[in-house]
Amino acid sequence: AEKHAGVSCVTASMDDIQFEEAARVGQIIAIRTKVNRAFKTSMEVGIKVTVQDVLTKAEKIVSVAYATYVAKPVGAKKVELKPVQLLSPEDHLEHSLAVERRRIRLGYVQVFQKIMQEGDKEGDFYTCEEKDAISTEHTHVQSTELVLPPHANHHGNTFGGQIMAWMETVASISASRLCHSHPVLKSVNMFKFWGPSFVGDRLVFNAIVNNTFHNSVEVGVRVEAYNCEQWIKDQPRHINSAFLIFNAVNDKGELLTFPRVKP
Repeated sequence: AEKHAGVSCVTASMDDIQFEEAARVGQIIAIRTKVNRAFKTSMEVGIKVTVQDVLTKAEKIVSVAYATYVAKPVGAKKVELKPVQLLSPEDHLEHSLAVERRRIRLGYVQVFQKIMQEGDKEGDFYTCEEKDAISTEHTHVQSTELVLPPHANHHGNTFGGQIMAWMETVASISASRLCHSHPVLKSVNMFKFWGPSFVGDRLVFNAIVNNTFHNSVEVGVRVEAYNCEQWIKDQPRHINSAFLIFNAVNDKGELLTFPRVKP
């Protein structure tokens, strides 16, 4: 992103990420990225992650993801970006698809905002009458992390990937309280940055199971940041939220069934 923009860039959001394959210790991971399209003040960066087994040389796709970046503004004015130079048929295809992905991305947020507004109406509550349903309160996990220099980029902003890694940890613990196995992350949905965090900030992660779907479970994670003054005054900054989908398998590789939950 910075190579294209010529200035410092920050991550605005990540599209839903699906994990097709697990990467394990001893395997070689290759990460390939390129700017697919530059809009007026934002750009889409395509990310392809593959894993190679050192013994068989077989290469498999772990994930294909799309991140939205914006150039870091100088003052109040946003930085306008130059168009992407298209060199191959693949470049032209991704350039066209980027417009559709952007349209879906913007519509996605509006749809969920509408659902939330409708869900806030008085008397509109979900109830679970199932006898053996487990209270979601049992799945609540909270974690606090101090952002240190290794956790931040060259601008002093916390790495988005570091935040995602911390989110996965608390979400995995939350999901594990409903199964007798280690949950496997299958996707990360609606991962959006509402604001930055910096070296020295305290990040508080709250995770809770939202619902279960037979062989999978959705865990919601909210991230709040505090600097020293905000920490004392208990004035958090909401910087990120996301929904993580897990499943779990037994020793035979068979999918486990999750119990029903009661909000």
